[in-house]
Amino acid sequence: MSFFKKLKEKFVKDFDLSEDKNQEEEIKDSEEQKDLDVEEGESKEELPLEEETEVPVGETEEVPQGEEDEYEEDRFTEDAYQENTLADERVDEEVEALPEEKVEEDSIATKFKRGLAKTRNSFSTKINDLVARYRTVDEDFFEELEEVLISADVGVNTVMEMIDELEMEVKRRNIKDTKQVKEVISEKLVEIYYGDDQAGDVEGLNENPDGLTIYLFVGVNGVGKTTTIGKLAHRLKAEGKKVTLAAGDTFRAGAIDQLEAWGDRVGVNTIKHSEGSDPAAVIFDGIKSAKSRNADVLICDTAGRLQNKVNLMNELSKVKRVIEREVPGAPHEVLLVLDATTGQNAMSQAKTFSEATDVSGIVLSKLDGTAKGGIVLAIRNELEIPVKLVGLGEKVTDLEKFDAHAFVYGLFADMIEDFEDEENED
Repeated sequence: MSFFKKLKEKFVKDFDLSEDKNQEEEIKDSEEQKDLDVEEGESKEELPLEEETEVPVGETEEVPQGEEDEYEEDRFTEDAYQENTLADERVDEEVEALPEEKVEEDSIATKFKRGLAKTRNSFSTKINDLVARYRTVDEDFFEELEEVLISADVGVNTVMEMIDELEMEVKRRNIKDTKQVKEVISEKLVEIYYGDDQAGDVEGLNENPDGLTIYLFVGVNGVGKTTTIGKLAHRLKAEGKKVTLAAGDTFRAGAIDQLEAWGDRVGVNTIKHSEGSDPAAVIFDGIKSAKSRNADVLICDTAGRLQNKVNLMNELSKVKRVIEREVPGAPHEVLLVLDATTGQNAMSQAKTFSEATDVSGIVLSKLDGTAKGGIVLAIRNELEIPVKLVGLGEKVTDLEKFDAHAFVYGLFADMIEDFEDEENED
């Protein structure tokens, strides 16, 4: 069975069902509104109010600073924080700006197809133009394909490796028609992402089966770190987990309030200190509070840090040491949030952070806002760090676990449909 057919069987059915479900919901809502309008026209009496369901509201616990001497070593100086002013100017998205939306369960295919629309439109157009200009697969074809892949931010090293494998595969299959190369490209993208690993080894978040799971979030200011934490808290809470947040970003103005607002919105507990306090002390109290409340997951925010500031990286390492001391084996994930729209600059951040904090996974925010989604493959192949989560939209439900097959489906959805049409014609 061809690779395009496999993707279609795996995702298209779910996508169509999800689209049908959304259409049915829209029709149902429209009919209910018409019925309501008729009833209001017939009678001026107020309709009885439905009994409201009480929604749990997140609690915020402001913990007084305790034994500061435990964390005094390597404290940040005021000058060090002022050096981070440029990064502070890029703030996370404001929670208040996100509209409340009706939560609908879209399929993973739906989310990836919508979220990768910009990348797909750019990538597919260039691939189709290339195929249209070349009737046979030759060296010139591969040279231009190389440029297309690099322009999608797949990464130079990754592209070189991929082109070599494509050339060998084309020879092995004796492919002459350039149209057939499109399917081989999609297949190789998945193979390059997984490498020698199994899908289960690199997908999904690690959990602690014997107690508190701790996720430590790192990344520079402005990449959507706090927003991602809020969306992950919502996702975990929807799965039935009890979640606590620790507001370790104590130096960016408004960061604590922003995380607290997310905690209130999704209904989870938030631990905070006063602005300017020691991040390690906040995380310490967050762990104690999470344990006392029998929480399943503690999500720790940290200050946005310029990756070239050694003292800031040292402070981040200290936070990690506190977590390891209080919960052996933790943190269970060190998640670096990167803005997908920054392209190769995100690669630079990933390299430096991985050296300082042993990053275990990447969260790519704003993947829906870039036409260069190939950065996913560059990070995975060149840094050997898996992408754990991706932001595919602005809704609170638009944070999705990364699936390489779903990613490639979202990237080649139009080509897969064209492929099916051509087969039917034949």
